[in-house]
Amino acid sequence: MIMKKTTTFLLIILSLNFGFSQEEERPENTGDNFSLEGALALFKKSNSLEEFEKFLNEENNNVNNLDLNDDGAIDYILVDDIKEGDIHAIVLSTYLDKNEKQDIAIIGIEKTGNESATLQIEGAADLYSENTFVEPNDIVETSTGGKGGPSSSKITTKQVIVNVWFWPSVRFLYAPTYVVWHSPWRWGFYPKWWKPWRPYKYQVFYGRCAPHRVYYHRVATRRVVVAHKIYTPRRNHSTVVVHNNRRTTVVRSNNRNTTVVTKNKRGNVKAVRVKKTNPTRGRTSGGRR
Repeated sequence: MIMKKTTTFLLIILSLNFGFSQEEERPENTGDNFSLEGALALFKKSNSLEEFEKFLNEENNNVNNLDLNDDGAIDYILVDDIKEGDIHAIVLSTYLDKNEKQDIAIIGIEKTGNESATLQIEGAADLYSENTFVEPNDIVETSTGGKGGPSSSKITTKQVIVNVWFWPSVRFLYAPTYVVWHSPWRWGFYPKWWKPWRPYKYQVFYGRCAPHRVYYHRVATRRVVVAHKIYTPRRNHSTVVVHNNRRTTVVRSNNRNTTVVTKNKRGNVKAVRVKKTNPTRGRTSGGRR
């Protein structure tokens, strides 16, 4: 009897440890498996939006670790531009099946002068914590001399808004010959060069994309306001991945009903069946991504 109780106790401890280890393998927010800082780093060096899309979908660039439809393969990231006058909203999104498309982030760009422009990337609220903004990081140092000579001078640092006008990608968007770019790819039809890979554990991915965080940082304020306004009515929101963080709710559908699978903080799963309301939405596919 004592041995049985001891075995049961050990099993409980092991299951708790396993639950916590699973918890630690997942990021706080689902979108953390896509590096917003890395996306800006790739955008800066791109000569076109087509090239930018290619960069995003290359494994060795360490930006994308998303598998939103949980099929064991990385999601392909599409790039589309919404343009109104001098305003651009570059939308990064992915298909979860042939009917469902989910936005991941938008890069808002606004021209502020003849040779000046500002930008931010904003994570989609479905995948990131509210108001997640990333922008280029630049620090200016100033020195104030003191009475004791140079050794007594005081150095202060101040973060400044970066002028991105001379980035190749930005110059491409504002060239007179620019034609608004929309990704030609869709569910099941992707470029031949693209080979999806299995997602990395989050701790591994976080370490791989660490260099991107040196020159780009998160801020609390939306600076690119107009770009966000022109994007909002065109937002893609999927019913397959409902919300973010470790309590992610995933919706699966079949011909009769919908199963809502909810994971709590410890990774425990609760399934609730609800009556299906739209037979064409929320369906996952095992076909080619």
